[in-house]
Amino acid sequence: MNVPSPGYEANADELLESQKEVRHLKNTISALREELEGLQYESQEKVQRAIADASDEAVQLKETASALRDELDNLNFEKGQAVQEAIANSHDEIQQLTKTAQALRDELDNLSFEKDRAVQEAIAHGADETKQLTQTASALREELDNLSFEKDRAVQEAIATGADEIKQLKETVAALREELDSIKNTYEDKLQELERAARDEIKQLQETAAALRQELEGPGAGNDGEAK
Repeated sequence: MNVPSPGYEANADELLESQKEVRHLKNTISALREELEGLQYESQEKVQRAIADASDEAVQLKETASALRDELDNLNFEKGQAVQEAIANSHDEIQQLTKTAQALRDELDNLSFEKDRAVQEAIAHGADETKQLTQTASALREELDNLSFEKDRAVQEAIATGADEIKQLKETVAALREELDSIKNTYEDKLQELERAARDEIKQLQETAAALRQELEGPGAGNDGEAK
């Protein structure tokens, strides 16, 4: 059973951490998108409220102008100039209110544009980070694959090295056995030579002893025997 190396487990932990970070980034992007949609809805609501307020105010101004017009009709010619001045003042106020409403509308449009641009930038930034995280995850996966390949190759090399060592040991044992057999055969040959030499020497000694005995016993020894 192969036990994962510490480096392999560390790379697996880093991959898990990167996946958690990707999920966290996705959740953050989703929360930002919801917040931006809420802001956009709030902005649109404010725009609608401002337009409604301006419309109500314009209606009120129209009603005031109508009342003033009715009052002007009821007034004498002597008060005509005052009535004209009042109408002019009302007209100026309406123009100012119209300009104010237009300025508010422009400001709201700019705010909406800026928020849309911020949303696009946030989405683009999130896409870039997601792409980088994807590339990082891919690089980590390739590194893990390379480590697994290197580990398998190291195991194969270790097995091959062990097989070579076993083969060398077998060859060494066979050579030692042959050498031992050769020494044993040489020892037995020398032992047999020594035994032959010892036998030959004993034989020579026996022959020498017999010759000496015969020499000692000689002719005189024979005559003594006869005299007896």
